[in-house]
Amino acid sequence: MDGNSNNRVEEGNFSQSDTGADFSTLPEACIVYILALTSPPDVCRMRAVAQWLLPAVESDALWLRFLPDDYQQILARSAESPYLSDSSSKKELFFRLCDSPLLIDEGKKMFWLEKRSGKKCFMLSARDLTIIWDWRLFSVPESRFSEIAYLNYVCWLLIKGVINACMLSPRTNYAAYLVFNLKTDSYGFEDVVVKSSIKIGDETTARRSYLKRRMRHSAEERIPYPTERKDGWLEIELGEFLSKGEDIEVEITPLFYQWMRGLMVEGIEIRPKDNL
Repeated sequence: MDGNSNNRVEEGNFSQSDTGADFSTLPEACIVYILALTSPPDVCRMRAVAQWLLPAVESDALWLRFLPDDYQQILARSAESPYLSDSSSKKELFFRLCDSPLLIDEGKKMFWLEKRSGKKCFMLSARDLTIIWDWRLFSVPESRFSEIAYLNYVCWLLIKGVINACMLSPRTNYAAYLVFNLKTDSYGFEDVVVKSSIKIGDETTARRSYLKRRMRHSAEERIPYPTERKDGWLEIELGEFLSKGEDIEVEITPLFYQWMRGLMVEGIEIRPKDNL
């Protein structure tokens, strides 16, 4: 017999431990407390193999624990909050906030939850950034924001954003990303390397990235290229940081002067680091 057979989870005996205790007899509040120590995906998987968990899995008490403590204040900052208030349960609200990012602060930011952890995610729109030199704002159907920023024709640029510490989930390792695209007639970006820096208090970290994949590059090239997102935009990672109560300053600028045109900036996205 397999030495690990006693640890297998099966629908028929999931409610019992190796000592014979029947967990299904625990008060619902206790079961909710235990489930809240796991994650939303874990809860959904356990519900599939143990029907007796259904009342606890569907309870508002459980999903309230997965929602941010300040979720009501965040909803109040959105014109879409009446629509979300129609959610039939806290579970439905949780998944709406995971699957449908919410525009807040007069449409200058976007908020959503990471489905695997319930951690808060944000994007600062171009209107919420400091962008220096020859830019203009205009609308594109590919963005949920009313306007994005377009770089006309410049030899230098500066993009800067400030992330308020209170916006983020505490004690979470985040990464910041520049979300952008290049017009088909863009010019001057193939060899442009940008320096991004993240400053928290007296600590500053920096990294370099290309804005466009080079036609010729070495296999040993260590400077990362942009990656394409599911929504059709491109992104480069600007750096990562631990949320610990201090505001975060993000800055992007080229390493050298070069004439460029055709850069479209949707914003700076902040989400939990994927490798955690």
